[in-house]
Amino acid sequence: MNGYQAESHLYHGVPPYQASDDEPYMNADQEAHFRKVLNAWRSELMEEVDRTVDHMKVDTVLCSDPNDRATQESDMGLELRTRERERKLLEKIARALRKIDDHEYGYCEVCGVEIGVGRLDARPTADLCIDCKTRQEGREHLTA
Repeated sequence: MNGYQAESHLYHGVPPYQASDDEPYMNADQEAHFRKVLNAWRSELMEEVDRTVDHMKVDTVLCSDPNDRATQESDMGLELRTRERERKLLEKIARALRKIDDHEYGYCEVCGVEIGVGRLDARPTADLCIDCKTRQEGREHLTA
């Protein structure tokens, strides 16, 4: 088995949660699992931020060639937009971790139903059940 296949069952280095049929939803083990996933994800994002800062320090040399300078500015702009998306993601991760601390994690913010372990393993920052998310995306599609 190659590295990709072995890692495809991991989410930020953490295997998916294997819930038993009789365990209660969002018990202490599940909360600990998702806290581990979210913290691992946050650590990965923070490493990227550190790399970007280091990269920007090294690559801020002024280029005399206008084409090289334009390429450098374009690359830097793309990297900064990526970091902005990651900053927003870090906020979502922090919010999810607070919900775990408050034992409110895993429940839809609109209707209150269980989001589900499988959906949370796929998207640990999910705050809507699949039905509410589908309705939200439908409304966004109509207004776009």
